[in-house]
Amino acid sequence: MKKILILFLSLTPLVVFSQDSDLLEESRKAQEKLNAHYLNPETSILLPEDKENFNGLEFFPLNADFIVEAKLIRTPDEKPFLMPTTTERLPEYVKYGEVHFRIKEEAFKLNLYLPVGVETEYLFMPFTDLTSGVESYGGGRYLDFEIPEGNTLTIDFNRAYNPYCVYNPRYSCPIPPEENDLNIRIEAGVKDFRRE
Repeated sequence: MKKILILFLSLTPLVVFSQDSDLLEESRKAQEKLNAHYLNPETSILLPEDKENFNGLEFFPLNADFIVEAKLIRTPDEKPFLMPTTTERLPEYVKYGEVHFRIKEEAFKLNLYLPVGVETEYLFMPFTDLTSGVESYGGGRYLDFEIPEGNTLTIDFNRAYNPYCVYNPRYSCPIPPEENDLNIRIEAGVKDFRRE
């Protein structure tokens, strides 16, 4: 019994490391896919002058600490509201629910939203954090999630991306509501776009 316990304890860190490696590999693939979108002349929304010297987006280093399992609490009786944007456009959204999670032993909550009048299978989670306006875009970043069947959600902040208006002013981008401001540095995902 003692030998079995020692063997289990010696293998446990390897299992955790393997899981982290697998998750970060998925994060890396998602970042590569996002980069390919901007590098491809047919799909890129970059301004012509920015395309000339563009070699790819800048990301924070991949970090497993910012991949968290969250508890999803649905809020079905919410009233739709108009979400401010970077222009005069006011799209209508409704709060779908809340995700509760921990980062480095600290508890956080973010709201998830659905656009009203738009058929979609994805939830929208705009957020700001203590990197906003410093290393990352001051107007916040976004994450999207397929609507889950259960009550848990994996949040991978390594996949956080910028609104289109960061790259091209002709786009109108939702501004994260105040309740989605995180009092922590989310050092994961895409950084602000620095023009040459």
